[in-house]
Amino acid sequence: MSEMFRTLAVIPARAGSKGVPNKNIALLGGKPLISHTILTALESIFITDVVVSTDSEEIADVARELGLEIYFMRPAHLAQDTSLTAPVVAHAKKEMEAIKSYRYQAIILLQPTSPFRTKVMIDEAITKLRNKECSSVVSVTDVDGYHPFRMKRVDNGFLSNFIDQGFEDMRPRQVLPKVYIRDGAIYGINSDEFDRLGQLVTDRCKPIISSGESSINIDSLLDFQLAEYVLKNEKP
Repeated sequence: MSEMFRTLAVIPARAGSKGVPNKNIALLGGKPLISHTILTALESIFITDVVVSTDSEEIADVARELGLEIYFMRPAHLAQDTSLTAPVVAHAKKEMEAIKSYRYQAIILLQPTSPFRTKVMIDEAITKLRNKECSSVVSVTDVDGYHPFRMKRVDNGFLSNFIDQGFEDMRPRQVLPKVYIRDGAIYGINSDEFDRLGQLVTDRCKPIISSGESSINIDSLLDFQLAEYVLKNEKP
């Protein structure tokens, strides 16, 4: 790994959760949910530092048990239900650059709610940034049957097409143009661009296309149950 290209992986994990109680430390496959993301991040040879941004000592203890140092605790104003992700990442970056006395060239956001993202996906994202193929990367998955040509809105009590093509699109999904949605597993951005824009996605953004279990994003109890099912039915 080049010492001139340093990458900071930020794992955001505040206390509490509405969908799943204490979601970030709820057990998935016998391990706290956040541990799946931490362990995968530690596998990457391209990540310089891994930091967990949390306001919870309980979450911090899980990270410490896996070998991470907790350099700071997230301030309360960045740990609200309404807190945005970009300011959390900016805070972590500022703290870590001050502590480490060096600057990062790339930032990778790894949310604990995507436990099945792989090291290969992370390394692909960082490689695209290192090679200057783009200024940001985002993991996406095929919308499959939830295609925007099939989506509706309600106007004055009646359905209308969300995208008006002038006809009702009844074509099978296999012939519809490919459309993707962010799955939350990976966001990556050039550090200078992040400082300039204050956001995680630029206009020169390349995809990391995920599918199957790697695209599972845990937001509800049903998602958690799906993840448990996947773990129990993994091939040996």
